Amino acid sequence: MKSTFRLSHFKYKLPATSIAKFPIDPRNASKMMLLNKETGDIQDKKFVDIMSMIQRGDTLVLNETRVFPAKVFAIKERTNASIDVLFVRELKTEEENLWDAVVEPARKLREGNKVFFDGNKFYAEAIGNTTSGGRTLKVTCKGNVFDAIEKIGKMALPKYIDREAEDFDKKLYQTEFASNKVMPSIAPPTAGLHFTNEMLHQLEKKGVRIAYINLSIGQEIFSKVVTEDLQKYAMHHEYFEISMAAAEMINKTLKAKKNVFAVGCSVVRALESSVLTTGQVKPNRGWANKFIYPPYAFKIVTKFLTNFHPPESPSLMLTCAFGEKDNVLKAYKKAIKDNYRFHCYGDAMLIV
Repeated sequence: MKSTFRLSHFKYKLPATSIAKFPIDPRNASKMMLLNKETGDIQDKKFVDIMSMIQRGDTLVLNETRVFPAKVFAIKERTNASIDVLFVRELKTEEENLWDAVVEPARKLREGNKVFFDGNKFYAEAIGNTTSGGRTLKVTCKGNVFDAIEKIGKMALPKYIDREAEDFDKKLYQTEFASNKVMPSIAPPTAGLHFTNEMLHQLEKKGVRIAYINLSIGQEIFSKVVTEDLQKYAMHHEYFEISMAAAEMINKTLKAKKNVFAVGCSVVRALESSVLTTGQVKPNRGWANKFIYPPYAFKIVTKFLTNFHPPESPSLMLTCAFGEKDNVLKAYKKAIKDNYRFHCYGDAMLIV
């Protein structure tokens, strides 16, 4: 079905005071808005109330990607100009240590220029430009590049937070269930930030299945849609993996007519990018760039936990596709009025 929605349908006025600049501690102490997508009914809840809403036999699907501190300070050769480098993703090519990166100010790093990190302990050369205005960097480093970045990097907080990352962000801008065994991300699956490992343990004891998938969140998390015609917008590619075990768990849940709770937009994009003609999830790995906006018929996800997203963002459009645009924007208006906290460190919304 062709969409009649355009970019201007997803604008709303968000006061700066509604944007959460700091995380809540403990992480499960946030508020949660409950939205019924069929009736438009809205209820104010606490996040911990979700424990009674997920029932035995349901599956909770989590993105176990780990955030690495990808923002690194660099010095340009010869001029000693200061440059911020955001290592977005490692490129899987025959040549090792190639990275997509965003550099600021971009004009200071041209093809062939080098930048040095950590007192000249390693360096990178710009060998090309990316389609999104970034740079392709060839990194020269003794040992593992991830380890070198991890040692000196900061968490890449979104610009709307309007502060430098601090030490506590390394812990709290990270889900408790993040895995070191999967491809990392530059940002967390923010809906997952609310869960504690103790909550997940209690759900498992209750008989709830927990499926872990991986989608490496990249530059898209910081993007806004810039074309009025939504059909002309191209999402950034993000690597994802859905294991056989996770797919079987989700498919058993669907067959039993129980609920699949997707935690975050990254989980929704991964699941909806891996649908068989039978309406089941297939084990899969590869690159996803699925842009979900209204109208969209969801095949796998039956319940959706998310945060409150920026205007004109792909995440807001996905949320509106699941919860119906008018319902979601009405809920956002109420959330602003009732002092809900918005964006990555903000409160949660559960759409049922």
